[in-house]
Amino acid sequence: MTREEATMDPGEKRLNELGYKQELRREMTLFKTLAISFSTMTLFTGITPLYGSSLQYAGPAALVWGWIVVSFFTWFVGIAMAEICSSFPTTGSLYFWAAHLAGPKWGPFASWCCAWLETIGLIAGIGTQAYAGSQTLQSIILLCTGTNKGGGYFAPKWLFLCMYIGLTLIWAALNTFALEVIALIDMVSIWWQVIGGTVIVIMLPVVALTKQSASYVFTHFEMGTESTGVSSKPYAVVLSFLVSQYSLYGYDAAAHLTEETKGADKNGPIAILGSIGIISVFGWAYILALTFSIQDFGRLYDTSNETAGAFVPAQILYDAFHGRYGNSSGAIILLFVIWGSFFFGGLSITTSAARVVYALSRDKGVPYSNLWRKLHPKNKVPANAVWLCAAICILLGIPILKVNVVFTAITSICTIGWVGGYAVPIFSRMVMSEKNFKPGPFYLGRARRPVCLIAFMWICYTCSVFLLPTLYPITWETFNYAPVALGIGLGLIMLWWLLDARKWFKGPVRNIDVQNGKV
Repeated sequence: MTREEATMDPGEKRLNELGYKQELRREMTLFKTLAISFSTMTLFTGITPLYGSSLQYAGPAALVWGWIVVSFFTWFVGIAMAEICSSFPTTGSLYFWAAHLAGPKWGPFASWCCAWLETIGLIAGIGTQAYAGSQTLQSIILLCTGTNKGGGYFAPKWLFLCMYIGLTLIWAALNTFALEVIALIDMVSIWWQVIGGTVIVIMLPVVALTKQSASYVFTHFEMGTESTGVSSKPYAVVLSFLVSQYSLYGYDAAAHLTEETKGADKNGPIAILGSIGIISVFGWAYILALTFSIQDFGRLYDTSNETAGAFVPAQILYDAFHGRYGNSSGAIILLFVIWGSFFFGGLSITTSAARVVYALSRDKGVPYSNLWRKLHPKNKVPANAVWLCAAICILLGIPILKVNVVFTAITSICTIGWVGGYAVPIFSRMVMSEKNFKPGPFYLGRARRPVCLIAFMWICYTCSVFLLPTLYPITWETFNYAPVALGIGLGLIMLWWLLDARKWFKGPVRNIDVQNGKV
């Protein structure tokens, strides 16, 4: 062993074994990686925008216990991914894992499917954060200018779209700077969300003049058939779980940063599981705080209430603070904390999306790959990939001007693409021969098959429910467009594979020579 090999970071050494040279700066610590991973999942951004609709389907009990159920199965997915991350600490993460785990015959096709699912999910994920962030800002402006009852200003669609575009451009601009800047912002993010989340979870029930009983929160089941059109109780419960399924993913962000993380073969898995643990606890506490603090369930969805019935968490905050102090200042401050969470989440997802596009371009899997794989000459970040993601995200938001179900469609596309991308490497790991797998420090051993099976089945279920109609009767205004959008998008990608890409796409392309061996 040479002196250079002896002092080499174990993550970089494994990267070389896999056929890649170190190009990105490996300067991130475990805490920084955990901060970005946690910020991508975020405490508020998943729960807040879907809390109202999920509560309306079947009442508080299904929503509250749904978080526990979804968290339980999410751990299986996270554990399966942590083992793979420990063995393959590369920026390409999911699609790189799929290529190597599926073997030489199926590897190219597996990596092709995984790469495009993940790319679609991440870019749509930027859109979900921009939309929900704009929605929160819309409520802040409304409360600051006098509320819906007091002549406040409710931002019209054109201004809403401007806010959406503005957030996307800001995230792209920030991601053009060095990664240290993003890591610093994400370090602020984790404290913002932990401290802000703690304040909201404690303060909201304390401020609220009245609180719902434990019996109401944990056992009350109430169908919202008149509003949702859903008359089947099991179906209503399934839909009420959507808020939890939408919130509990994104922990693969740590894997996207493994080529920039010190000791990535150990710290990557720790960051993945640490993110799930933190968000599981804080997320449930946030749901409980909102639900216990409901003052009048019937007013939450009234279009004549102070928040125009557009944002249920904003109305809960308003009722609590206005009821106690006679003004909405406290609600505005806490909404700003929530908005900050959307801002940080969008910034982190932009970081992850750009890394995936960069990694796929490095392996010639994207049209004009040479353009998108270029790094900023000074900051060494994939700036071109960042702006490509931003441009596509903006295009996804244009229908805001005419269509009322844009968020439903973007959310479904994001979840199915992002979570669906997890399924490919997990399934490949489950069926592959153990002798062909080189484990890292985090290794499941004989437990890998049952863990991977449960994880894979849960992912399939999650993707399926996001294709279902969420409102009845089905009309052009209530139709979930995700199946159509995904069908067209994935259909074109598969057609490209059959007609052309299968002839030249071989999956991850090594950029250094390595000795033959088990990888």
